[in-house]
Amino acid sequence: MPATTAATPLTIGVSLKMYFGHARTLEWTRAVADIARTHPAVQSGAVELFVIPTFPALVPVHALLESTSVLLGAQDLAWADEGAFTGEVSGRELREIGVDLVEIGHAERRSLFHETDDEIAGKVHAAFRNHLRPLLCVGEATRASSQTAVADVTAQLDRFTATAVADGLAGPVIVAYEPVWAIGAPQPAPDDHIVDVLAGIAAHLASRPELAGSTVIYGGSAGPGLLTRGQGRIGGLFLGRFAHDPDAIRTILDEAEALAATQDGAPA
Repeated sequence: MPATTAATPLTIGVSLKMYFGHARTLEWTRAVADIARTHPAVQSGAVELFVIPTFPALVPVHALLESTSVLLGAQDLAWADEGAFTGEVSGRELREIGVDLVEIGHAERRSLFHETDDEIAGKVHAAFRNHLRPLLCVGEATRASSQTAVADVTAQLDRFTATAVADGLAGPVIVAYEPVWAIGAPQPAPDDHIVDVLAGIAAHLASRPELAGSTVIYGGSAGPGLLTRGQGRIGGLFLGRFAHDPDAIRTILDEAEALAATQDGAPA
């Protein structure tokens, strides 16, 4: 995987899942927005930052982020754009209210709600046709070699994008590599495993011109220090509970800024 350069921003994002109530979500967003307005890593473009709150919070969170470059994501979408689908939220409406990207295929959606590959592929199709960037979650269920993991997750990626590609709707995606066995674990997967699998995914994406411009990031109990240890070989982080404290996001942004300075040849 090529080292990240000043022209290739790190992608840092946070999903709040269902941990916060409405008031706390807005309080958290205000704090993150304040950080984003002034932090050099965000202001310089060294970091592309996104946040993914719950569905009810999307409209007020969008308003709070309006004067920032922070991207707004949704945690899911329906494969249909309209109709009698009680409880679902369409990509058409998400785009209408200002959502930029949508998380699709998370391991929890697959395990708890039994989403199939075909359903995930339908959601990817819906995201593309509604001009939403898919954030595709991939990861192997059990710990394996990096070569086996790459084969597993790139096959997932191909299945998830197959329907959209067949209809000529593909484009850039964010691939969040989250080994299922590392989600919620006290420590992330070993650094060499992370770097090798991310490199394998990046190489696979490079072989697929219909997905040109895609980004590969790491989730799975990601935290501070990982970007530095990756020495430019990790394209970003998908943060979970670690980022419930906005100051933790500042810590990651500080690390990203130092890493960018090092790669630019300036002192960190």
